[in-house]
Amino acid sequence: MKWLVQLSWKDIAKDLARQISEDDVFNGAAALGFYLTLAVFPGLIFLLSLLPYLPIPHLDDAIMDVLARTLPQEAADLLEETVRRIVSAKQGRLLSFSFLGMLWVASTGMIAVMQQLNNTNNVPEARPFLKARATAILLTLLFGSLVIGLFTLVIMGGFLEGWIAQFVGPRPAMLYLFTFLRWGLVLSTLLLGFALIYYLAPNVDQPLRLLTPGSVFAVVVLLMASQGFRVYIEHFADYEATYGAIGAVIVLMLWFYLAGLVLLIGSEINVVFDQHRLAAHPETGARSESSHRKSAVP
Repeated sequence: MKWLVQLSWKDIAKDLARQISEDDVFNGAAALGFYLTLAVFPGLIFLLSLLPYLPIPHLDDAIMDVLARTLPQEAADLLEETVRRIVSAKQGRLLSFSFLGMLWVASTGMIAVMQQLNNTNNVPEARPFLKARATAILLTLLFGSLVIGLFTLVIMGGFLEGWIAQFVGPRPAMLYLFTFLRWGLVLSTLLLGFALIYYLAPNVDQPLRLLTPGSVFAVVVLLMASQGFRVYIEHFADYEATYGAIGAVIVLMLWFYLAGLVLLIGSEINVVFDQHRLAAHPETGARSESSHRKSAVP
């Protein structure tokens, strides 16, 4: 890690700004916002079709609590009816019929992610159609598994926390420790999700790295930006009054735009750090020459 100390942070900032401009990251994030909005409802229907099989009481209330903490209120309200309707009963037919549609539409959203990450890495999409689609489907399934894992961690963690409190009594230190561990697992799951996307999505020959500057940036900034955006929507902007019922869809799309922007900037950060690391220590191992990344370091 000696190379990290030797980096010129001013040069990194300049190279990052140039790459964001050259790769048209803001327009790329807008495209991701559109495709992810299209993908969220079939994906949500499929995931919620699985959740009723979990032996968790008041599951719909727990899910809405998680969504309300993450999304602006208008976006959470938009999803509430779907959540409560599907979670209220086990729907095997819905599960079977929605599976293929969910995979196709949601993987189309992942195809958009792959295209934009290829752009940030300056590589063409040279994978055959079936391989690219299979990669998108794999990413969709992995992402869905992580979402279910996050719901399980947050929901079951709350139940377990209450169960422990019944036996040990109201000991704030223990409950604070348990809450810290639970949210630590949530952050670790988010880091894993970004690491898998940055590893599998671009057409780049690279090792899997669970902890990168880009993934750390993406997790921290996405959580902070989501909370800031939620506060802004709830206290300073009334999209429902301005746009009516479609206001909730606009808010959801804006949130996906924000998430896509963070994802792409995180990828650009990884690219710039790799370039500077390899310039400082070429012997640490370059990514494959076939990646054809543009060099921001002379």
